[in-house]
Amino acid sequence: MDKRIAVVRGDYSSPEVITQTLRVLQAVADKYEHKFEFVDACVGGEALDKFGEPLPKTEFDKCIVSDAVLMGSIGGPKWKEFTGDKRPETALEKLRIGMGLFTNMKYAKLWSQISTLSPLKEQIVGKGVDYLIIRELSGGIYYGKHDTVQLDSGMEYAYDIMQYDSKEIERIGKIAFSFAMKRRKRVCLVGKPDVLDTSRLWLKITTEVSKEFPDVIFTDMSVENCATLLNKNPAQFDVILTENMFGEVLGAQASVNAGSLGMVPSCSIDEKHFGLFGMTQGSAPELAGKDTVNPLASVLSTALMLKYCFDMKKEAEDVERAVERVLDRGYRTPDIMSEGYMLVSTRGMGDALVAEITGESEAKFFEAVKEVEKIMGSSSSPKEKAEQAAKEQQENAEAAETAETSEDSPSEAPAEQENNS
Repeated sequence: MDKRIAVVRGDYSSPEVITQTLRVLQAVADKYEHKFEFVDACVGGEALDKFGEPLPKTEFDKCIVSDAVLMGSIGGPKWKEFTGDKRPETALEKLRIGMGLFTNMKYAKLWSQISTLSPLKEQIVGKGVDYLIIRELSGGIYYGKHDTVQLDSGMEYAYDIMQYDSKEIERIGKIAFSFAMKRRKRVCLVGKPDVLDTSRLWLKITTEVSKEFPDVIFTDMSVENCATLLNKNPAQFDVILTENMFGEVLGAQASVNAGSLGMVPSCSIDEKHFGLFGMTQGSAPELAGKDTVNPLASVLSTALMLKYCFDMKKEAEDVERAVERVLDRGYRTPDIMSEGYMLVSTRGMGDALVAEITGESEAKFFEAVKEVEKIMGSSSSPKEKAEQAAKEQQENAEAAETAETSEDSPSEAPAEQENNS
């Protein structure tokens, strides 16, 4: 299968992450005999430097005609003097609007291998953290009317209008329920219906949508209750559906519960699952050029791309398995590092992932990782230590068995001596 993927490499440390993500995608393409054409699109700070604007039409066109966009993080202090539409971050909003993307999805999963990094208690983590936050992206208070008014008395007051119509709610409601059908078949609508008319409309329309999905259990909850239960009992959630502002806040909370921003994949899509797929941890200017940023959120975002945008379920599962196996081996980037594990670079994590997908031999895999280990000055992983100990134990047992056999068996040496005497 042929797919064209526009690649926004992003600013500061982001290109380091995207480079490893592309290596993983290419390994998947080679393994499953697909052809992925990667087309660079210059967006954000890079575009400001090159074209004088954050989203030139030529670069937007590359994105809109592609089958999906791999999105790196954009912006940073280098361009802080730019204001208004010249700010590099505005390119992301323009891409979303121009591409008709109205749904943001964050996948909050706490991988068991790094469960100690979550601030949640062990007994809570043990029940599981694995849920989607489906956030409406193109409406709500961010896109309503905003104003600050100066009164004759000298006082000021400001207002921001939150507004939604039934069609906006219905279309994202159907996406949320369709995702739930592929998971554990539960949708929880989050809002503030005791205060907000918009939340009451959300509840009315989503209740109607739920009737089209009788196999899905539908509930609703206040936003403050949801925020509390994400800390007390996140296992009860499968798909959380909410409006723009609430979704942004809950999404940030989900990133913390998952142990690191570097572990939370994200995408912004339309009703056909076309859109932007990428990481959420920002461009990390302080880490640029250090080869230390975690690429796993970006790589896991490509699993969302493969599964939902390209309908490549096996390939997506292969990427997710590669992440799980690499974590099992004990390899960690600095943001998820803890005592007893092996610190690897951004490139080192990419090496490990590619090795898992391509099925390279263990010897070749460890050889590649040890090269990274030399550069990073890190120690062996617990798994490698265990494997080495097991190997030595086996060798010792075989040596002991050989020695015992030699003692019990007749020796040929005396016969030779007898013949020569």
